[in-house]
Amino acid sequence: MTIPADCLATAVVAGNGFTRNTDQTTIPRCSNDGLARVRIATKKPPATFAIAAALIGMFVVSRAVAAPSDFDGVWLPDVKDQKRQETQNVPPWKPEIWPQIQRLVDEEKAGRPFLVFSHCLPHGMPSWMLITHNAFEWLTTPGRVTMLGEVDSNRMRRIYTDGRSHPEDPDLTMHGHSIGHWDGDVLVVDTTAVAPQAYIATTEAVGVPNNGDMHIVERLSLAKPNVLRDELEITAPKVLTAPWRTTRFFIRYPDRHYEITEGECVQEDLVAGKDQFGNDIFVPHPQNPDGSVRTTK
Repeated sequence: MTIPADCLATAVVAGNGFTRNTDQTTIPRCSNDGLARVRIATKKPPATFAIAAALIGMFVVSRAVAAPSDFDGVWLPDVKDQKRQETQNVPPWKPEIWPQIQRLVDEEKAGRPFLVFSHCLPHGMPSWMLITHNAFEWLTTPGRVTMLGEVDSNRMRRIYTDGRSHPEDPDLTMHGHSIGHWDGDVLVVDTTAVAPQAYIATTEAVGVPNNGDMHIVERLSLAKPNVLRDELEITAPKVLTAPWRTTRFFIRYPDRHYEITEGECVQEDLVAGKDQFGNDIFVPHPQNPDGSVRTTK
Protein backbone atom coordinates (compact mmCIF):
# COMPACT_ATOMS: atom_id res chain seq x y z
CA MET A 1 0.00 0.00 0.00
CA THR A 2 1.22 3.52 -0.82
CA ILE A 3 0.73 6.20 1.87
CA PRO A 4 0.38 9.80 0.62
CA ALA A 5 3.34 11.93 1.65
CA ASP A 6 1.19 14.66 3.16
CA CYS A 7 -0.68 12.13 5.29
CA LEU A 8 2.62 10.61 6.40
CA ALA A 9 3.93 14.02 7.39
CA THR A 10 0.79 14.73 9.37
CA ALA A 11 1.05 11.45 11.19
CA VAL A 12 4.72 11.80 12.07
CA VAL A 13 4.54 15.43 13.19
CA ALA A 14 1.38 14.91 15.23
CA GLY A 15 2.95 11.99 17.03
CA ASN A 16 -0.41 10.31 17.72
CA GLY A 17 -2.54 7.88 15.75
CA PHE A 18 -0.09 4.98 15.68
CA THR A 19 -0.91 1.79 17.60
CA ARG A 20 1.02 -1.42 17.38
CA ASN A 21 0.62 -4.93 18.82
CA THR A 22 2.45 -8.17 18.14
CA ASP A 23 1.19 -8.72 14.62
CA GLN A 24 -0.50 -5.55 13.32
CA THR A 25 0.24 -1.86 12.79
CA THR A 26 -2.36 0.87 12.35
CA ILE A 27 -1.37 3.71 10.02
CA PRO A 28 -3.59 6.71 9.31
CA ARG A 29 -4.51 7.37 5.68
CA CYS A 30 -6.05 10.66 4.42
CA SER A 31 -9.44 10.78 2.76
CA ASN A 32 -11.94 13.51 1.93
CA ASP A 33 -13.77 12.72 5.15
CA GLY A 34 -10.68 13.04 7.38
CA LEU A 35 -8.35 10.33 8.61
CA ALA A 36 -9.50 6.81 7.87
CA ARG A 37 -7.67 3.86 9.32
CA VAL A 38 -6.33 0.98 7.27
CA ARG A 39 -4.98 -2.09 8.97
CA ILE A 40 -1.87 -3.67 7.47
CA ALA A 41 -0.73 -7.12 8.50
CA THR A 42 2.97 -6.59 9.13
CA LYS A 43 5.22 -6.85 12.14
CA LYS A 44 7.31 -3.74 11.38
CA PRO A 45 6.96 -0.77 9.04
CA PRO A 46 8.49 -0.90 5.53
CA ALA A 47 11.97 0.54 5.08
CA THR A 48 10.62 3.39 2.96
CA PHE A 49 8.28 4.34 5.80
CA ALA A 50 11.14 4.42 8.33
CA ILE A 51 13.33 6.55 6.04
CA ALA A 52 10.51 9.01 5.37
CA ALA A 53 9.74 9.30 9.07
CA ALA A 54 13.39 9.96 9.88
CA LEU A 55 13.69 12.63 7.21
CA ILE A 56 10.51 14.37 8.35
CA GLY A 57 11.68 14.24 11.95
CA MET A 58 15.03 15.76 10.98
CA PHE A 59 13.22 18.55 9.12
CA VAL A 60 10.98 19.38 12.07
CA VAL A 61 13.90 19.47 14.50
CA SER A 62 16.05 21.51 12.14
CA ARG A 63 13.44 24.29 12.02
CA ALA A 64 13.84 24.77 15.78
CA VAL A 65 17.64 24.78 15.96
CA ALA A 66 18.70 26.58 12.77
CA ALA A 67 19.05 29.98 14.46
CA PRO A 68 22.39 31.79 14.30
CA SER A 69 24.18 31.83 17.65
CA ASP A 70 25.88 35.22 17.38
CA PHE A 71 22.81 37.18 18.51
CA ASP A 72 23.11 36.02 22.11
CA GLY A 73 24.30 38.45 24.75
CA VAL A 74 23.41 41.71 26.47
CA TRP A 75 22.35 44.61 24.23
CA LEU A 76 22.21 48.30 25.17
CA PRO A 77 20.02 50.75 23.23
CA ASP A 78 21.60 53.46 21.08
CA VAL A 79 19.94 56.32 22.98
CA LYS A 80 21.54 58.98 20.76
CA ASP A 81 19.83 57.47 17.71
CA GLN A 82 16.54 57.31 19.64
CA LYS A 83 16.80 61.06 20.31
CA ARG A 84 17.54 61.74 16.64
CA GLN A 85 14.44 59.88 15.49
CA GLU A 86 12.17 61.80 17.88
CA THR A 87 12.18 64.66 15.36
CA GLN A 88 13.37 63.04 12.11
CA ASN A 89 10.98 60.09 11.95
CA VAL A 90 7.70 61.03 13.60
CA PRO A 91 4.80 58.53 13.52
CA PRO A 92 1.99 59.35 11.06
CA TRP A 93 -0.51 60.18 13.79
CA LYS A 94 -4.18 60.60 12.88
CA PRO A 95 -5.42 64.22 12.94
CA GLU A 96 -7.38 63.65 16.14
CA ILE A 97 -4.27 62.25 17.87
CA TRP A 98 -1.99 65.21 17.12
CA PRO A 99 -3.49 67.50 19.83
CA GLN A 100 -2.78 64.81 22.43
CA ILE A 101 0.82 64.50 21.26
CA GLN A 102 1.38 68.27 21.27
CA ARG A 103 -0.01 68.56 24.80
CA LEU A 104 2.36 65.85 26.03
CA VAL A 105 5.32 67.58 24.35
CA ASP A 106 4.36 70.89 25.99
CA GLU A 107 3.97 69.28 29.40
CA GLU A 108 7.40 67.67 29.12
CA LYS A 109 8.99 71.00 28.17
CA ALA A 110 7.26 72.63 31.16
CA GLY A 111 8.82 70.10 33.53
CA ARG A 112 5.63 68.12 34.05
CA PRO A 113 6.30 64.97 32.02
CA PHE A 114 3.58 62.40 31.57
CA LEU A 115 4.67 58.96 32.78
CA VAL A 116 4.21 56.58 29.85
CA PHE A 117 5.54 53.75 32.01
CA SER A 118 3.58 53.75 35.23
CA HIS A 119 1.94 51.45 37.78
CA CYS A 120 4.70 48.88 37.21
CA LEU A 121 3.09 47.68 33.99
CA PRO A 122 5.32 46.04 31.37
CA HIS A 123 6.79 48.45 28.81
CA GLY A 124 4.85 46.55 26.15
CA MET A 125 5.29 46.46 22.41
CA PRO A 126 6.39 48.36 20.48
CA SER A 127 7.56 50.85 23.14
CA TRP A 128 10.09 48.43 24.61
CA MET A 129 12.05 48.32 21.37
CA LEU A 130 11.39 51.99 20.51
CA ILE A 131 12.38 53.93 23.63
CA THR A 132 13.93 51.66 26.23
CA HIS A 133 16.99 53.10 27.98
CA ASN A 134 17.88 49.82 29.63
CA ALA A 135 19.73 46.72 28.53
CA PHE A 136 18.14 43.44 27.54
CA GLU A 137 19.56 39.96 27.14
CA TRP A 138 18.95 37.88 24.00
CA LEU A 139 18.79 34.11 24.58
CA THR A 140 18.49 31.69 21.66
CA THR A 141 17.21 28.19 22.44
CA PRO A 142 15.69 25.53 20.16
CA GLY A 143 12.33 26.80 18.94
CA ARG A 144 12.43 30.11 20.77
CA VAL A 145 14.17 33.45 21.20
CA THR A 146 13.74 35.04 24.63
CA MET A 147 14.44 38.68 25.47
CA LEU A 148 14.89 39.51 29.14
CA GLY A 149 14.69 43.19 30.04
CA GLU A 150 16.61 44.92 32.79
CA VAL A 151 15.08 47.07 35.57
CA ASP A 152 11.66 45.44 35.97
CA SER A 153 11.01 41.75 36.25
CA ASN A 154 7.95 41.78 33.98
CA ARG A 155 9.84 42.72 30.81
CA MET A 156 10.15 39.52 28.81
CA ARG A 157 9.44 38.68 25.18
CA ARG A 158 9.01 35.18 23.82
CA ILE A 159 9.47 34.85 20.07
CA TYR A 160 8.51 31.34 18.96
CA THR A 161 10.57 30.00 16.05
CA ASP A 162 9.24 26.43 16.06
CA GLY A 163 6.82 26.93 13.17
CA ARG A 164 3.66 27.49 15.19
CA SER A 165 0.98 29.98 14.13
CA HIS A 166 -0.70 32.70 16.17
CA PRO A 167 -3.50 31.32 18.37
CA GLU A 168 -6.99 31.75 16.96
CA ASP A 169 -8.36 33.25 20.19
CA PRO A 170 -5.34 34.75 21.99
CA ASP A 171 -5.21 36.42 25.36
CA LEU A 172 -4.21 40.05 24.84
CA THR A 173 -0.99 41.03 26.62
CA MET A 174 1.25 44.08 26.74
CA HIS A 175 3.94 42.36 24.66
CA GLY A 176 1.54 40.43 22.44
CA HIS A 177 2.11 37.05 20.80
CA SER A 178 5.25 36.84 18.65
CA ILE A 179 6.24 34.20 16.11
CA GLY A 180 9.39 34.36 14.03
CA HIS A 181 11.39 32.62 11.35
CA TRP A 182 14.95 32.96 10.13
CA ASP A 183 15.40 34.43 6.66
CA GLY A 184 19.11 33.74 6.38
CA ASP A 185 20.68 35.77 9.17
CA VAL A 186 17.57 37.92 9.68
CA LEU A 187 14.96 37.07 12.30
CA VAL A 188 11.55 38.09 10.93
CA VAL A 189 9.07 38.54 13.78
CA ASP A 190 5.31 38.92 13.51
CA THR A 191 3.50 40.23 16.61
CA THR A 192 -0.25 40.38 17.19
CA ALA A 193 -2.61 40.20 20.20
CA VAL A 194 -1.16 43.32 21.85
CA ALA A 195 -3.39 44.82 24.53
CA PRO A 196 -5.00 48.12 23.43
CA GLN A 197 -3.52 49.80 26.51
CA ALA A 198 0.05 49.25 25.26
CA TYR A 199 1.60 52.55 24.20
CA ILE A 200 3.15 53.63 20.93
CA ALA A 201 5.69 56.02 22.42
CA THR A 202 8.43 58.20 20.98
CA THR A 203 9.83 59.18 24.41
CA GLU A 204 9.16 58.15 27.99
CA ALA A 205 6.82 61.16 28.23
CA VAL A 206 5.17 61.21 24.78
CA GLY A 207 2.92 58.50 23.41
CA VAL A 208 -0.64 57.20 23.22
CA PRO A 209 -2.23 53.77 23.65
CA ASN A 210 -2.57 51.83 20.40
CA ASN A 211 -6.31 51.34 21.13
CA GLY A 212 -6.46 47.90 19.51
CA ASP A 213 -5.89 45.95 16.27
CA MET A 214 -2.16 46.70 16.20
CA HIS A 215 0.18 44.54 14.12
CA ILE A 216 3.98 44.70 14.29
CA VAL A 217 6.53 43.19 11.91
CA GLU A 218 10.23 43.30 12.80
CA ARG A 219 13.38 42.35 10.92
CA LEU A 220 16.22 41.84 13.40
CA SER A 221 19.72 41.55 11.99
CA LEU A 222 23.34 42.38 12.75
CA ALA A 223 24.35 45.64 11.06
CA LYS A 224 27.84 44.91 12.42
CA PRO A 225 29.13 42.06 14.58
CA ASN A 226 28.11 43.92 17.74
CA VAL A 227 25.36 46.21 16.41
CA LEU A 228 21.80 44.85 16.41
CA ARG A 229 19.36 46.48 13.98
CA ASP A 230 15.59 46.26 14.51
CA GLU A 231 13.53 47.39 11.51
CA LEU A 232 9.93 47.82 12.64
CA GLU A 233 6.72 48.25 10.69
CA ILE A 234 3.89 49.22 13.04
CA THR A 235 0.30 49.13 11.84
CA ALA A 236 -2.16 50.69 14.29
CA PRO A 237 -5.32 51.77 12.44
CA LYS A 238 -6.90 53.38 15.52
CA VAL A 239 -4.13 56.00 15.92
CA LEU A 240 -1.95 55.97 12.75
CA THR A 241 -2.92 56.99 9.22
CA ALA A 242 -0.48 54.49 7.69
CA PRO A 243 2.05 51.85 8.78
CA TRP A 244 4.99 53.49 10.56
CA ARG A 245 8.43 52.22 9.54
CA THR A 246 11.28 52.98 11.87
CA THR A 247 14.60 51.45 12.92
CA ARG A 248 16.31 51.08 16.27
CA PHE A 249 19.87 50.03 17.07
CA PHE A 250 21.34 48.20 20.05
CA ILE A 251 25.02 47.76 20.90
CA ARG A 252 26.82 44.81 22.45
CA TYR A 253 30.06 45.27 24.40
CA PRO A 254 31.56 41.76 24.68
CA ASP A 255 34.75 43.03 26.33
CA ARG A 256 32.85 44.67 29.19
CA HIS A 257 30.90 41.57 30.24
CA TYR A 258 27.62 43.36 30.88
CA GLU A 259 24.95 41.51 32.82
CA ILE A 260 21.34 42.57 33.26
CA THR A 261 20.52 43.32 36.90
CA GLU A 262 17.53 42.72 39.12
CA GLY A 263 15.19 45.61 39.72
CA GLU A 264 11.58 46.51 40.40
CA CYS A 265 9.89 49.67 39.19
CA VAL A 266 8.44 50.39 42.64
CA GLN A 267 11.87 50.67 44.23
CA GLU A 268 12.04 54.35 43.34
CA ASP A 269 8.89 54.85 45.41
CA LEU A 270 10.45 53.16 48.43
CA VAL A 271 13.30 53.87 50.80
CA ALA A 272 15.04 51.65 53.32
CA GLY A 273 13.52 51.79 56.81
CA LYS A 274 12.64 49.81 59.94
CA ASP A 275 9.41 48.39 61.28
CA GLN A 276 8.36 48.54 64.94
CA PHE A 277 10.42 45.43 65.67
CA GLY A 278 13.62 46.77 64.14
CA ASN A 279 13.39 44.63 61.00
CA ASP A 280 14.83 46.01 57.77
CA ILE A 281 11.97 46.88 55.42
CA PHE A 282 11.06 49.33 52.68
CA VAL A 283 8.79 52.27 53.49
CA PRO A 284 7.10 54.73 51.10
CA HIS A 285 9.33 57.47 49.76
CA PRO A 286 7.90 61.01 49.97
CA GLN A 287 6.33 62.06 46.66
CA ASN A 288 5.98 65.38 44.92
CA PRO A 289 2.54 66.82 44.17
CA ASP A 290 2.72 65.42 40.62
CA GLY A 291 3.31 61.92 41.99
CA SER A 292 6.99 61.78 41.02
CA VAL A 293 9.84 60.94 43.35
CA ARG A 294 13.05 62.94 43.61
CA THR A 295 15.64 60.96 45.46
CA THR A 296 18.58 62.64 47.16
CA LYS A 297 21.98 61.07 47.64
